[in-house]
Amino acid sequence: MRGEWSQTSFDVSVFAPYNSSQEMKKPKIFYGWVVIGAAFTISLFLYGLVGSGFSALIEPLRNQFGWSYTQISIAGSLRGLETGILAPLMGILVDRWGPRRLVLIGTIMVGLGFILLSRVTSLGLFYTVYALIALGFSGLSPTVTMTAASNWFHKRAGTAVGIMHSGVGFSGLMVPLIVFLVDSRGWQQALIILGACAVILIAPLAIFLRHKPEQYGLLPDGETGHSMPADRASAEPRMTTRDFKPGEALRSHAFWHISLAMGCQLLMVNAVTTHIMPYLGSVGVARATAGVIASAVPLASVLGRLGFGWLGDRLNRKQIMILGYAMMALSFPFFALTSSSSMGFIFPFLALFSVGFGGNAVLRAAIVNEYYGRTNFGTIHGFIMGVAVLGNIAGPPLAGWVYDTWGAYQGIWWSFIAVSLVALVLMVTSSKPKRPRGELVESGARDTGSA
Repeated sequence: MRGEWSQTSFDVSVFAPYNSSQEMKKPKIFYGWVVIGAAFTISLFLYGLVGSGFSALIEPLRNQFGWSYTQISIAGSLRGLETGILAPLMGILVDRWGPRRLVLIGTIMVGLGFILLSRVTSLGLFYTVYALIALGFSGLSPTVTMTAASNWFHKRAGTAVGIMHSGVGFSGLMVPLIVFLVDSRGWQQALIILGACAVILIAPLAIFLRHKPEQYGLLPDGETGHSMPADRASAEPRMTTRDFKPGEALRSHAFWHISLAMGCQLLMVNAVTTHIMPYLGSVGVARATAGVIASAVPLASVLGRLGFGWLGDRLNRKQIMILGYAMMALSFPFFALTSSSSMGFIFPFLALFSVGFGGNAVLRAAIVNEYYGRTNFGTIHGFIMGVAVLGNIAGPPLAGWVYDTWGAYQGIWWSFIAVSLVALVLMVTSSKPKRPRGELVESGARDTGSA
């Protein structure tokens, strides 16, 4: 199997050719940036399709089938499979196989799933197909893509993950396109077009993803002073760190503080991104305007993803995450007060909420890398997201239930101030775990496939 994939792979050596003394010349372009670029583009399209763009489908589905907001929002909870229930498994698989196979298979499943979604006629079938989409989406979850970025970058992990994860932020650009397709071609034809694009245009980008630089005779961050030929990378590891094993990480207090804080964040973010268009419509905002605002939420988060990532490489990452949760807490009064007659409140909401959650999404990976090392990064990050899944799953139906029960969303937005403060306290009371004593774990030495 490994040989098959190697023969069809893009040749990394063009970025780092060998010389006669078997030492590596300095690459013109460090291949880690190619990995970041491919993951950025894949995330932009698919998060726009499955994440931000889902809000554009709620009203058409409700109008055609008469389903309630709560019923439709359950599909948004099924999307939590990719960041929670399946995250531990994806973490184990990406540590063993690398990201390429997972992303390729997942992208194809998402594309075919959206084509099938255009044919649903019942609520049960809607849930079944969306579960298939969520299963495929788990193959390109943050656990998978952040593992790839963290393997290729260490000193600049915050900056690299920030750039890569900005693809999620720029996925907001997909929302007006999805709204246009749904309104002009109908939701069913729009889903067929988008699903086909995922399979034909986006899936092939997975071939550019690579697992660990040591497998190709490189070191993280493009360092070449101690580089070695690829065929000796696993036999003669030059980098050693006392990285945590998954069980050791699970026994640390920081693991649970980070996991629960992230669960609070995912609860809020998934509720807002799923219900933002129905909410704005309920307070008199036109659908076209609501679509633009829905796209602005992930777009504004790019400022946080890049800014917090850059700051996290230079300042204390924990303190910056605390700032992010404080910004989210301050944002919700503005969101709750937004209406067609007071649209000015949406701007401070976007500045505080989007920058706060976008920045913390990036720093989550950087702080896990810093606290636990990169040898088992995917597995440990996957277990963190497995705990956080409770918030991810609960957010959309909880917001839908509030609206269906009281006829307004404002109550849930006000309650999210408290949820943000809980996350803030969890980070304040967390502390960096001490590195475990014992045998040295050789970082990057385990070559488990060329993917």
